[in-house]
Amino acid sequence: MARAVDRVTGVLRGYPAGPLDEAVDCHGRIRPGYVDVVAALDGAGIDTLRTAAKELNRLREAEGIVFTADIDGTLREHPFPLDPIPRLLSAADWTRVGAGLRQRTRALNAFLDDVYDQGQIVRDGLIPDWAVRQCPGYLPDARDLAPRGRPRATVLGFDLLHAPSGEWVVLEDNLRVPSGLGYAVANRRTAASVLPMLYPWIGVRSPDQVGAVLLAALTSAAPARCLRSTPQVAVLSDGPSNSAWYEHTLLAEAMGVPVVKPSDLAGDADGITATVGGRTVAIDVLYRRLGDDEIVAGPAVSREANLLLRNASRAGTVSVANTPGNGVADDKATYAFVHTMIDYYLGEKPLIGDVGTWVLADPGQYEAVRDRLPELVVKPVDGSGGAGVMIGPEMTDREVEQMRSSVAAAPERFIAQEVIRFSSHPTLTPQGLAPRHVDLRVFALAGADGLVTVPDVALSRVALESDGLLVNSSRGGGSKDTWLMQ
Repeated sequence: MARAVDRVTGVLRGYPAGPLDEAVDCHGRIRPGYVDVVAALDGAGIDTLRTAAKELNRLREAEGIVFTADIDGTLREHPFPLDPIPRLLSAADWTRVGAGLRQRTRALNAFLDDVYDQGQIVRDGLIPDWAVRQCPGYLPDARDLAPRGRPRATVLGFDLLHAPSGEWVVLEDNLRVPSGLGYAVANRRTAASVLPMLYPWIGVRSPDQVGAVLLAALTSAAPARCLRSTPQVAVLSDGPSNSAWYEHTLLAEAMGVPVVKPSDLAGDADGITATVGGRTVAIDVLYRRLGDDEIVAGPAVSREANLLLRNASRAGTVSVANTPGNGVADDKATYAFVHTMIDYYLGEKPLIGDVGTWVLADPGQYEAVRDRLPELVVKPVDGSGGAGVMIGPEMTDREVEQMRSSVAAAPERFIAQEVIRFSSHPTLTPQGLAPRHVDLRVFALAGADGLVTVPDVALSRVALESDGLLVNSSRGGGSKDTWLMQ
């Protein structure tokens, strides 16, 4: 039986009830899964939570758990905030999410194989040719950088919302360099260190196996000419200047593999080595954590290293995961066709929903929503991290006119979506606990054997501003420890 919120002395005192809140229903009752957690928080008291939040910030800053965010128009490094109130996902929800994302992963990798080969889905008229050829993430030079039979996307990140219908829907697919896996692991460890009243909690899945399952997926991506029975994996990073450098080092440590930079690489098409701690180490698989597609296009971090990686990939002596060119599959316009891919490649019905999308490069779709743009969310097709997202209802008249002009000048650069008022969750603010919007980033790992694993860890991101809908870390959002219940 759900109990009512203690509006006199409890930590949820005065908490505004809402139909989309995950912990408190619209009648002010605590939802069943949260009863014991809220009781533990009540026992601790709001002052203890405030102290814990300060200690979390101190600890995470000292450990270098940071992210680069746009603060007042300037990119600055700051601690990746962790709200002390955990978020719970039921076993039933986690089962449904996992099944839907495993299916989606298989379809997206099938699409990548197809468009970098015969492009049969385009030939059959299911996806227009311009949606592929004009996509900024489509890199023809990446065509032969992954052998048939190995997924081009080994590590995938999916952003999900808990919609008003009560169902989970995918908002975005991330197949290039998805971040967050290491931060989710760090969230559990740091939260446990300052919130003893909540940890360990019986029935919560542990993220401790993330390193092992990630290493298994990367190992399965071994190149055709690998000479070692146990392939040597390394994390390829551009170093501390990368906004997710902390995660690069954490995941490397969890896997027991080195972090290398392009300047550390040497060799030729017959094999690549890296200098690690003064030693020369032969490398078979590189877990690429550089920015989007430097190996094939864009500003070269190291032209010699880029050429070396391309030649070795084509010769089958090294694998780069994720393979460059995956942006064609996580483009915002391509997103509109993922359910079509599931039916076309798998012969299945989608197991998880998505958000209705208008691809404005299509004149008919643009005309259909031209007058409704102020009611919609407008996104650049190749954007990431929330950059360039325009939420019509939150914009001033002047901003709306600027949006209309930008879209009219180049409609092919944008998509439009309905505004979804997704779920909220109790979050610590200076005034006490208040509802803040949350999304969920879940990861899938695709092996060369066709097996897709969804590791038992997820990153909840929270909009720290009242009524804010942008939860991205790079846009000033925070995070929560996510409890996946058994």
